[in-house]
Amino acid sequence: MYKILAINPGSTSTKISLYDDEREIFVETLIHDDKELGEYKSIPDQYKFREEKVLDCLKKNNFNIQELSAVVGRGGLLPPVKSGAYKVNDVMLDVLKNRPRV
Repeated sequence: MYKILAINPGSTSTKISLYDDEREIFVETLIHDDKELGEYKSIPDQYKFREEKVLDCLKKNNFNIQELSAVVGRGGLLPPVKSGAYKVNDVMLDVLKNRPRV
């Protein structure tokens, strides 16, 4: 069995879903108000804030992140790419952190 966390960061929310193989076992939409997001100069600056929100949500729902097999993300600030799965690498991280497309 694989436990997969899917994260979909939006402009005012972060949607997360937890899967046990192909079966969705948990879904949550974390709403971020303008005041919270207004504290950050750029979208990449929100990383730690959103990470903490996701981890807090998983903890409140008694999920141990050590059980995760994979974490996947949707969207992001990358230039257009062909659809499909991509393994995160150093180049991708550099673009996301230092040269995001907004």
